[in-house]
Amino acid sequence: MLVSDVQCLRSGTLFNPFAVSIDSHAMPWTQNYNPTGSALLSTLLAAASIVVLLGTLGIVGWSAPRAALAGLITALGVAIGVYGMPWASAAAATGFGVCFGLFPIGWIVLVAVFLYVLTVETGEFEKVKASVVALSPDRRVQALLIAYCFGAFLEGAAGFGTPVAISAALMIGAGFPPLYAGGLALFANTAPVAFGALGTPVITLANVTKLPVEDLSAMAGRQLPFFSLLVPAWMIWTMSGWRGLVGVWPAVVVGGGSFAAVQALVANYLGPTLVDVAGGLVSLLLLAIVLQFWQPREVWQFAGETQQRAAEMGAAVGATRFTRREIASAWTPWIILSVCVFAWGTTPVKEFLNGISEPRWEVPQLHHLVQTDATAIASARYDAVLKINWLSATGTGIFVAALLSAAWMKISPYRFVRSFFRTLHRLRGSLFTIACMLAIAYVTKYSGIDVTLGLAFTQTGVLYPFFAALLGWLGVALTGSDTSSNALFGNLQRVTAEKLGLNPILICAANSTGGVMGKMIDAQSIVVASAATGQHGDEGKLLRFVIWHSLALAALMGLLTLAQAYWLTWMVPK
Repeated sequence: MLVSDVQCLRSGTLFNPFAVSIDSHAMPWTQNYNPTGSALLSTLLAAASIVVLLGTLGIVGWSAPRAALAGLITALGVAIGVYGMPWASAAAATGFGVCFGLFPIGWIVLVAVFLYVLTVETGEFEKVKASVVALSPDRRVQALLIAYCFGAFLEGAAGFGTPVAISAALMIGAGFPPLYAGGLALFANTAPVAFGALGTPVITLANVTKLPVEDLSAMAGRQLPFFSLLVPAWMIWTMSGWRGLVGVWPAVVVGGGSFAAVQALVANYLGPTLVDVAGGLVSLLLLAIVLQFWQPREVWQFAGETQQRAAEMGAAVGATRFTRREIASAWTPWIILSVCVFAWGTTPVKEFLNGISEPRWEVPQLHHLVQTDATAIASARYDAVLKINWLSATGTGIFVAALLSAAWMKISPYRFVRSFFRTLHRLRGSLFTIACMLAIAYVTKYSGIDVTLGLAFTQTGVLYPFFAALLGWLGVALTGSDTSSNALFGNLQRVTAEKLGLNPILICAANSTGGVMGKMIDAQSIVVASAATGQHGDEGKLLRFVIWHSLALAALMGLLTLAQAYWLTWMVPK
């Protein structure tokens, strides 16, 4: 995160004499965003690590760990060999990224899958699956309930990979093919992302740009609701085609429409904090109620599944197989999870837990030793503070939910520990990949590679509103986080908007709303989805499943932003 007296957030750090001596005596290295002297060549070289990563993963078919390692080596080669980044700083950025990849991101994935494993091993998940099928045996409806509605609630409460990990695991347990379980979880985790983790992306954007958070929230609430209705329809169309979408349109309208309406109202009148939590809960409850009175005329299943099997599954649930008390007991771990995730996301709980323990270390050879080029963007030095907020981390909240759930399901301590280490062993490759992915993101950030890519978008003149959304998309694809993308490009978006005479509220909000479409293809999310669905080694298939949809949705957000900049100006807060 950039440190500046007049813009961007400053992270609090503990006093560290060693770090102070570095700041006092060492000269910071200044980034150069055109190291070759040719803007085109510099931009092509800046994109090299992305091309290598996505090309080897999605085209060549390498495994995710191998592709991630190749992307990291490429990023380091460009950062040191082309951009002139000191090797010690490049190594420090790599280590910083690895640490962040393992904690908190890897920690969330590990414990989310672990909780799912516990419910499967005890047989409780069979009852959960039966209750979902009881609502509807139709796979399209189940995807809406689990991936979109419940996933939106989890995104609002926690974010940072939690909804993808949990909803993908739920769908794989419910019988979805692994590719669709992971792919649909990625699809659904788009429209809610800008207001994820209790509004953190929008709040961060406001802090970075010094624009009113209420206006940014309102602007996002005047763009995303269109996509909150479009995304579930797009998701169902991808599953079952146009005929399949027509057959389930009432569920799409209720689930997507109710979420969109709540998203628009809360974002415009109450601010960003509870947008997804409220929208997810309302859409989940309304869709469940509607399903008591309406069902699709034809039950849709994946290839290899028959309507007879669906009917048999539906007939086997409820009182004929499990009592209401058994169903309620089986759902208790997931209710505990929702409560813990929401509690851990609230500011009072976070502040209390951080007050107990939040060790921080200023990263040697990196903290305040990388400086932006003031001729291109605002002059500032980068923070590099490693925070191990092990108590307040979302993953710890999920682990507490696993502990409480284990007690509820009467799992012995020995069995609990054995299952945990089995899950850790199963996910070792995925955790390695996540660590490498975040290392790439941090090397590109501290070397200035990301700014080179961002500056290329600013040369588009009157078409910039369209490309502002694509810049946000690129930021999320690079960093894996809408929050990080806003911190990275938010101020650049404001400066460019003011130079071009555009409304900075619209352009900066587009960085966040366009960014959400990149969430389904960022390497971190791909690996989380593959880990949750047991597709380790098949990450390339997931990437190919979603990448063109991600680009198309980002382009549509760009067109909406372009229209709001020049024709639909009444939609933009003044």
